[in-house]
Amino acid sequence: MDKGLHFTFHVITTMLLLRGSSQAGEKNDPKMWAASKSGFGTDSRGPGEGLPTLTVTTILEDPYVMVRSAELEGYCIDLLKALAAMLHFSYKVKVVGDGQYGAVSSTGNWTGMIGEILRQEADIAVAPLTVTSAREEVVSFTTPFLQTGIGILLRKDTVSQEMSFFHFLAPFSKETWTGLLFAYVLTCFCLFLVARLSPCEWNEPKNEENHFTFLNSLWFGAGALALQGVTPRPKALSVRVIAAVWWLFTIALLAAYIANFTALLSSGSEQLPIQTFEDLVKQRKLEFGTLEGSSTFYYFKNSKNPIHQMIYEYMDKRRDQVLVKTYQEAVQRVLESNYAFIGESISQDLAAARHCDLIRAPEVIGARGFGIATTQASLWTKKLSVAVLKLRESGDLDYLRNKWWETSCLHKSRERWSPLQPQALGGLFLTLAIGLALGVIAAVVELSNKSRHAAGHVKKSCCSVFTEEMCTRLRIKENTRQSQETSGRANA
Repeated sequence: MDKGLHFTFHVITTMLLLRGSSQAGEKNDPKMWAASKSGFGTDSRGPGEGLPTLTVTTILEDPYVMVRSAELEGYCIDLLKALAAMLHFSYKVKVVGDGQYGAVSSTGNWTGMIGEILRQEADIAVAPLTVTSAREEVVSFTTPFLQTGIGILLRKDTVSQEMSFFHFLAPFSKETWTGLLFAYVLTCFCLFLVARLSPCEWNEPKNEENHFTFLNSLWFGAGALALQGVTPRPKALSVRVIAAVWWLFTIALLAAYIANFTALLSSGSEQLPIQTFEDLVKQRKLEFGTLEGSSTFYYFKNSKNPIHQMIYEYMDKRRDQVLVKTYQEAVQRVLESNYAFIGESISQDLAAARHCDLIRAPEVIGARGFGIATTQASLWTKKLSVAVLKLRESGDLDYLRNKWWETSCLHKSRERWSPLQPQALGGLFLTLAIGLALGVIAAVVELSNKSRHAAGHVKKSCCSVFTEEMCTRLRIKENTRQSQETSGRANA
């Protein structure tokens, strides 16, 4: 019995010693420490768990990858964590040595993250790396995890200009002002016509005076536009229908004008003379450039668009003056000098939100996406693409976007303003048209009723009395009618 207990005690002691040495060996393994404890590693699972380890290259760019408290964090780091949890791999992250995204150098070799993948210094690149045809020829890309384009980042005070003399017309487009003028003239004419046809406005045209002349009708319509009651006041139901619809139209129109004018003054987007890349080329006040060796630079180089070719020639001739090394340098240069930065619109939106003095021009060209780069023979490309699609379908990519694009300056950002088009007021113009039609119909009904009663007294047909009444009220000359009647009798 004693021998059995002694043997059991030795076995247990030996197992504990072996387990302790194994754990100590794992802690002293430099690769494991690099993957879990260093400033370049963010995943706690090491090769001790039997998981494959990937070397990930990236680039420091806010908010994709940032160094805080000796650790890497940002959109791409969170994306990498989600992919690692989904595909069951560990990783160690390294920042690209030359600080470049990846382009062909003068020697024919690839620089940046693309070069590190080709030299097998890294397995994948998780960064704001644009998918291009040139890069696709040497590496493989996954499904894009972010969509973007090429925009222009400007400083507000370098591009602001004085408001035009007729700036008060800006809330409505030219088509809307034309439609408003046509509606005003048509309504006033309908007021004039209906007031003449309706017996309630003047019962005896030969003995009474109609106050709704055409000039008075114009004045009545203008008074409604100014929200002021003017004379003459309508008496007939038909005239009141048209007046009420016109008042409703003007109230809604003025509300839309005031709201859009307020938005115009607060947004300041009409103060941007540089709205497009063509405007940027034509001006001479600002220098403009992009990241050296970036996909944006080569986009303009390979484009057949004449405007894009002019932009490339400008940047190529002034490489040392206008091309920047990093995105942070570009933002700082825009803030401190007369410089416009051409780059990824999604990054420019973030810069404009965090720096309230910056603004992105409205035009965006060259739709593209950010993808994860791998070696062409890698088995991880398809796995990562499927994982990215799953993250997009589950809403995780939208969550990450909202998380890292939330900034202290968002409360000052405003939606881009545009003049109000006629389509936005289509229902209002339709309501006015229906009201005018109802007013005219009501006036004809009123005149028909009076003609029917009068026809019974003078023993004439209702149609003849109606025609006489209409001619009298519209001031059709009596001698013309009499000459037509005389000629008719002579022919008989």
